[in-house]
Amino acid sequence: MTDQLRVTRDGAVAVLTIDRPEKRNAMTVGMWAALPDVLAPLADDPAVRVLLVTGEGPSFCAGADISDLLGGDDPRDPMAEVRRHNLAAQAALRSFPKPTVAVIRGHCIGGGVELATCCDLRFADSSAVFGVTPAKVGIVYTPSSTRALVDLVGPATTKYLLYSGELIDAADALRTGLVDRLVGPDELTAEVHRFAAVLASRSALTQRTTKDVVAALAAGGDGEDVAAAGYLETIASGELAEGVRAFAERRPPRFGPAG
Repeated sequence: MTDQLRVTRDGAVAVLTIDRPEKRNAMTVGMWAALPDVLAPLADDPAVRVLLVTGEGPSFCAGADISDLLGGDDPRDPMAEVRRHNLAAQAALRSFPKPTVAVIRGHCIGGGVELATCCDLRFADSSAVFGVTPAKVGIVYTPSSTRALVDLVGPATTKYLLYSGELIDAADALRTGLVDRLVGPDELTAEVHRFAAVLASRSALTQRTTKDVVAALAAGGDGEDVAAAGYLETIASGELAEGVRAFAERRPPRFGPAG
């Protein structure tokens, strides 16, 4: 099913495109199942410094394909298979070791919001609409997905979205913290690639450690051991010395890939 999860490369930037535009890029169970294997080689490739996640055509992702929701073999839990693959896909994207940016146009609904919140950052244009819709079909949202929403928008907005299933526009998504940057439709691609180039020029060790520390803090830890190990690695690798030297010489630093 990887033909509907298309990967392209632009230098240090990898782009993962959900390619099912005739269904507004709704994710089938096969697509959820394939996602960890699609991400794994990008995570391991030192030449990849940034991952962009987007959808083909006018929509980001309209969620899970509803035809899969009752397709399981266990009548007591017909969603078991799709839920298992959905959670594994989210975990793979959330733990991707390099900066990830969701690039959002049009519909970002249900599983689309799950994918977007698993990314580090979310850029959207003014066409984007967001909704978290389990209450419309009687699904209980998983704790990990709920936690991702709470971390971004807080408990009250999470309840608003989950209780009602109503859609919010891009301006409200920006106001609540669901989106980090909002730009015009003609500006999104250029702005995202400009920002991705900035990320690719920075210290991958700093970025990886920051990601790990933020994850530790979100899980209730203090992040001290993670930060200390990352700090020592920047010294041992020569990145700290290169950064200071470049600053003194008024030139861009030449950082290598994270190990």
